[in-house]
Amino acid sequence: MKTMTRLLLASTCIAGLGAMPAAAQEANVTGGPVATDSALEPVQDEAPQDSGSIVVTGSRITRPNVTAAAPITSVTSESIRAQAAVNIEEVLNRIPQIAPDSQQNYADSDGRQRIKLRNLGFERTLVLVDGKRLGTVNGLDANMIPTSLIKRVDVLTGGASAVYGSDAIAGVVNFVLDSDFEGVQINGNYNFYAHNNKPGLASEVASRYNFGQPARGNAFDGARTDVSITAGKKLFDDRFHISGYVNYRQAELVPFSSREIAACELTQPVKDGALGCTSSTYTPFGYISPASGPNRGNTYVNNPDGSGTLLPYSEAYAANPFDGTAFQRANKRWNAGGFTSFEISPAAEVYANAMWFRDKSSNPFPARVLSSTAYGDGATPYTVGCNNPFLSAAQAQIICGGAAGTAATVPVELRYRANGADPIDDTYLNKGLRITGGVRGAFAEGWSYDVGGVYARNQMNMTWGRPNFDRVNNALDTVNSNGSIICRDTSDGCVPFNPFGANSPVNDQALFDYLMVGGYGTQKTVNTLYNAIATIQGDLGQHGITSPWAEQGVAVAFGAEYREDRLDSTADAVWRDLYSGTDQHLSQNVWEGNIEVQVPLVENRPFAELLQVNGAYRLSKYSSNPKTFSTWKAEAIWAPIPDVTFRASMNRAQRAPTVVEAFQASNSSYSRIDPNGFNDFCAPTILRYETDGSGQQRPVFGAPQASREVCAATGLADNLYGSETLLCPTDVGCTTRSGGFTVDPETAYTKTIGIVLKPRFLPGLTVSVDRYMIDLDDSIGYNNYDFFRDGCLSSGNEFFCSMFVRNPDGTLYSPTTGNAQTGYVRSGTTNYYKSKSYGWDFQGQYALRMGSAGKLDFDFSGSLTTLLGAQDAPTLNKRNCVGYYGGAGCGQFIPKWTHNLRGTYTTADGIFSASLNWRYLGPLTNVSNSGDTNLGWTPEATRETFYKVNAVSYFDLALAYRVNEQFSFRVAANNLLDKSPPVFPNSRDVTGLFRNNTISSRYDILGRQIAVGATVNF
Repeated sequence: MKTMTRLLLASTCIAGLGAMPAAAQEANVTGGPVATDSALEPVQDEAPQDSGSIVVTGSRITRPNVTAAAPITSVTSESIRAQAAVNIEEVLNRIPQIAPDSQQNYADSDGRQRIKLRNLGFERTLVLVDGKRLGTVNGLDANMIPTSLIKRVDVLTGGASAVYGSDAIAGVVNFVLDSDFEGVQINGNYNFYAHNNKPGLASEVASRYNFGQPARGNAFDGARTDVSITAGKKLFDDRFHISGYVNYRQAELVPFSSREIAACELTQPVKDGALGCTSSTYTPFGYISPASGPNRGNTYVNNPDGSGTLLPYSEAYAANPFDGTAFQRANKRWNAGGFTSFEISPAAEVYANAMWFRDKSSNPFPARVLSSTAYGDGATPYTVGCNNPFLSAAQAQIICGGAAGTAATVPVELRYRANGADPIDDTYLNKGLRITGGVRGAFAEGWSYDVGGVYARNQMNMTWGRPNFDRVNNALDTVNSNGSIICRDTSDGCVPFNPFGANSPVNDQALFDYLMVGGYGTQKTVNTLYNAIATIQGDLGQHGITSPWAEQGVAVAFGAEYREDRLDSTADAVWRDLYSGTDQHLSQNVWEGNIEVQVPLVENRPFAELLQVNGAYRLSKYSSNPKTFSTWKAEAIWAPIPDVTFRASMNRAQRAPTVVEAFQASNSSYSRIDPNGFNDFCAPTILRYETDGSGQQRPVFGAPQASREVCAATGLADNLYGSETLLCPTDVGCTTRSGGFTVDPETAYTKTIGIVLKPRFLPGLTVSVDRYMIDLDDSIGYNNYDFFRDGCLSSGNEFFCSMFVRNPDGTLYSPTTGNAQTGYVRSGTTNYYKSKSYGWDFQGQYALRMGSAGKLDFDFSGSLTTLLGAQDAPTLNKRNCVGYYGGAGCGQFIPKWTHNLRGTYTTADGIFSASLNWRYLGPLTNVSNSGDTNLGWTPEATRETFYKVNAVSYFDLALAYRVNEQFSFRVAANNLLDKSPPVFPNSRDVTGLFRNNTISSRYDILGRQIAVGATVNF
């Protein structure tokens, strides 16, 4: 029976998607996402629990012939293999609804891969594995999911909190795994970049700084390997199943210096002005600045000719600070896990699975002796003996003056880059374990249950390093011993440091091995999820509850859920000394109950092939909030004829604050506001100081900055307006209180309405168009006191002015110790205002059968974004960032239009296939040239240079050949034409992350990628 069920399900999905006959069937050769129309076709969420039952992503109800009211885009296992993809995000990033992201390509990333739908942030996208949470929002890593066992990835865009709980605001990404695998399979993928480096803008500017340049011509680098072994077996008449997998991945470093586009970090200090490069005083020639004597504050470098003289420092001697920074980080990853289930009886099947991973990646920084100022405000300068044997007489004269050659010591500022030593890496070690288990089965007539849970633990160790300050000083304190220069104190294995010669340390590695002892600090963060879920569902049609015009009965599901998120963050003494902070142990839990219903009203009637309504409701109680919160969904499906289906849904979805946000909001801390930057704007303004008759300086006052109406809105009594008593003490300033808020969940109302066309007169064609609208209220974020100060001063609006909490005497000053309840301006993490995301999704598939000549399949997925923006407060501008980049909060880089169009030819016997994919990204314009005052545009801000990123088209070619039932291989070329990404200056300011002169997350920054792969089945 189970075998027959699987065959029926497979044929259902193949028929639905492919005729859509071929879209799913031929996904093994397309190498791209399959746009699945789930209003017509069932999309299975996990292995069926009983004959004919199908679980749709977005619902807890399983039943035959199920339909869904929301569009779902699916990526099949065959498409993943066709691309020879090493990381799952490489496949997901091609789906227009997903904001491209690749954490292994971010120099500043922690290495964990998360997923963002609709560009609303990863914290608003819920990631599931077989319908259950992957882990906590703060800690999950999607790359722990075994690609060799992925059946399909379903991407449901739109709210789904009523079904799955918090976080499903932008939508759900559900990884459906093959927990029923049998046999042995070996999968291998290998890819690398083949890019032609040509002279360009960045290299032209960098050459003026004498920075090193990448070799001209073809560069072959960035090799990545992915090998997995999967095995499974069924026993005891197929009642017991066990399977397991092991996966190894490795990627090589690709530094900025390997690509012309990042020859240096381009800067343009003045709008439309000359371009320059970011440069560094950490140079292999050494950087020396006496901190005492006649040359105090002057800056020098060692003469590159090795003459032992000092030259005035200039940019001619500067270094490129980012030449070794990673485009692609070096990393190694192991994934392993297993699945098992045992059917005791139809009423009870026990199941369990476990997934484990270990990933280590690093971002290199040059080996440098840092400035003493890098060790904090309290650090003292380095000291050098005026008779240091490394000093020439000329150098000693400049550094020590009259004390040259004596035993005196003088303070000196030193910086040095040692190109002969290994980089000092920032290292990220991520480890995780996810265990799920439970029992499920059928009972009574038409009823089933599933009681289980998830335990997920993700640990991240961040290890950052810099030379040990005391050891640098020890290595500088050198003496001449029988013709050899050694450290004065050799008890700790000291290696002498010579900063007084260009490229002078002859044993850089030994020196830095010594300097880095005690220089590495580690912070460990552990995120843990405890999740218990119980679901009972039933087909009430078997009990006579069916619409008189329908064939299927009403279906219901009841659920109860408990979730607890924990975060434990600790650090060693070195980390605390370097970066301060305190250990944290945070937790938050929620109890939830939900109900879901599907009601077919009319089936197989004139003008009503199907008319159905669905609904769901969930109630949630969080430990961090005294209130109770609810979410719901309402959906409708109407197919007047088999060729046309209309669908609509509306969801009230929520995202609860993470444990970190809840702590930041609730935990109160007090601090002083710089009196030079802020005083009470209801107090008199100090115009100037004058000397009175006794010789004392007295202030001369003017009118307050704020009006009486604004001050009244802050709670100030009218008789205190302009009173000198409101002035905060000039030596310490007013008080701000961070925290003390109870943060409510964000609430989003998501609406979709669409049509699906499947004309019978053109078999194989399916087209869908959906309109989506996401309105997010009460978004959670951090605001400093000046956000509320400036807003209140300019508008008098309660939203801002309510953050002024005055003492009974009207003042805004309180002690920073204790727990003052009045006398401060508020700041911190809280709910503030609104965000929106609107647009249209277009999907289409066409399968053309050509008999013995084979078949052609076309898959199309496009997205037209019409609104993506926010309003941070009632009186602030409403911004729409679609098609723009740059300031004004437009950091998401959202073209108005993006699409994928893939055409695939497959031979009649299915042995060979060839597929060509067209990826299109629309143009982007700098907000400076938007013409929109809501985005901060002014005529003066309009740029003549670097104001536009042109549209980009990428083409990908994939070939696949099945030798026999046991062996197949594939080869792919992504970005076939080797297009370089757009280049613009000030990329750190524009993107907020990158120093590589482009947008790493959206464009193919490393050029053409060649991928090969093979699959062997036993």
